[in-house]
Amino acid sequence: MREMSEVTVIGLGLMGQALAQAFLAKGHATTVWNRSAGKAEQLAAQGAVRADSARAAAGASPLVVVCVSDHQAVRELLDPLEDVLAGRVLVNLTSGTSEQARETARWAERRGIDYLDGVIMDVPQGIGTAGAVLYYSGPRPAFDRHEPTLRSLGEGTVYLGADHGLSSLYDMAMLTMMWSILNGFLHGAALLGTADVPAATFAPAVVKGMSTVAEWLPGYGAQIDSGKYPALDSTVDTHLAAMEHLVHESEALGVSAELPRFVKALADRAVAGGHGGEGYAAMIELFRQPAAAGG
Repeated sequence: MREMSEVTVIGLGLMGQALAQAFLAKGHATTVWNRSAGKAEQLAAQGAVRADSARAAAGASPLVVVCVSDHQAVRELLDPLEDVLAGRVLVNLTSGTSEQARETARWAERRGIDYLDGVIMDVPQGIGTAGAVLYYSGPRPAFDRHEPTLRSLGEGTVYLGADHGLSSLYDMAMLTMMWSILNGFLHGAALLGTADVPAATFAPAVVKGMSTVAEWLPGYGAQIDSGKYPALDSTVDTHLAAMEHLVHESEALGVSAELPRFVKALADRAVAGGHGGEGYAAMIELFRQPAAAGG
């Protein structure tokens, strides 16, 4: 089948459209397809080749990027196309778990398809910008072959390694960090709201505080990797005392204390496990194990 373009994008939701637009903006000949054909009209007006079927789209380019709702949708879409995908590089930017990524990789390997799993750490509006970050995992030769094209989606393009599950694991790790930060901000805004302090006034203080905490992370990372947690600033016991103050403050002001109680419960477990005199990085030992039944 004659190669018509450099890259194909299958799945034209908000993110898929952003991916195709970024490829087009960097001058890459781009083929697009979506179940609802109307979503391809604007891209066709920008110069994309609109395929009339998923099979035609998959056969149009040496690099096929798919971005749909979930991994089940990926498999349902691509199972009938295994013959045309063989010998091409398939990049899956659909969100999922590390096990789903590895399962899809096994499916691809059995069919002679070079498979890269990837995650997008940005919103559609950020795709194609210098600040956009995308992680990829899978065979290095497949990534190297198409890195210049993939870098069109964002300068923060990072290859993580051969394990197909790594990109999804990074995604999950970043999500837990994001929700922790957002929940902390929301709880803090609720506390200050009792004194009529606007959340918008609180936000700059949070940004500054986050930058301070961010400076601690390389040191924490080194401690975690070494398995030694010296109390360079304060011990878990000291943190626990401050957590108790936060619980009491929340309760006294009529603000939900559920979040600080949960954080304190983790610290209580760390102290019970003998980590009270160590630095806060010792809390990693709790997260490395499932909570006890009823915990």
